[in-house]
Amino acid sequence: MEVIGTNDAFQRARKLRREMTKPERLLWWALRAGKTGFHFRKQHAAGPYVLDFYCDRARLCVEVDGASHELTSAHDEARDRYLGRWGIQTLRIPARDVLTNLQGVVDLVTSTASARPLRQPRNRSGAATSPKGEER
Repeated sequence: MEVIGTNDAFQRARKLRREMTKPERLLWWALRAGKTGFHFRKQHAAGPYVLDFYCDRARLCVEVDGASHELTSAHDEARDRYLGRWGIQTLRIPARDVLTNLQGVVDLVTSTASARPLRQPRNRSGAATSPKGEER
């Protein structure tokens, strides 16, 4: 089952996609280059929340934490509990680590995603596909 974003979260996600911070942009360019072997979405709406980066196959949320993230730890904990109920793990990365050690961060994201139980990829209609790309 897929967690669906609220209308408010979808609107905020659209806005945040246009206003990504420098660390978020750097990490996005690295993740979308395809070297991780995983597909990530940026500023993904999930329930009432917007996730910086989300890999559906690994059910992994990657958050770049820095000065622009004015969230309290109580808010972060509530969000993590909500996502955890959906089987989504949150990996928090300090913005300074993205700026100073981008490859190390990409390696951490890749190893964390690889260690998660992987879901079957889905086609555009939402049907699971076999390893050969055929619908099941």
